[in-house]
Amino acid sequence: MNIEPEVVACMEDMLNIVVKKERKRIANKKYNQKNREKIAQKYKQYYQENKEQLSQHNKQYRQKNKEQIKEYKKEYNQTPQAIKSCRLNNWKQRGVICNDFEALYDHYIKTSYCDACRVQLTYDKKTTATTKCLDHDHAITDRPNFRNILCHICNVKRK
Repeated sequence: MNIEPEVVACMEDMLNIVVKKERKRIANKKYNQKNREKIAQKYKQYYQENKEQLSQHNKQYRQKNKEQIKEYKKEYNQTPQAIKSCRLNNWKQRGVICNDFEALYDHYIKTSYCDACRVQLTYDKKTTATTKCLDHDHAITDRPNFRNILCHICNVKRK
């Protein structure tokens, strides 16, 4: 199979471009890791110097695109990925310590009955007696502190 010299030259040029981009990406990553604090300070200083302009720009953008932002949030917040992300962030903010949040979330989703009283669990926007809760130990330890999936009543009693 004979390949024309122009095609070979073109392929070599494309390969060289890809290799250059990859080398540059790796070099940038190393630089950013090495100079993380310096870069953070630079961004902080820029923000302080341009705080009012940035704030004004953000306000204008939000006013101009109010309906689109509202629609996006409404759509995004209904996706399983968004629901999972919010739930995990909520657990972390409340002090849940776990080695594998993915597995914990899967267990949480699959659990249908309270581990203490065996009542069927619900997920409501407002908290009810049967709302599903993640029970965890509030003591600060180095080990995972998740205990059970409980209904709201059992979780309140256990504290």
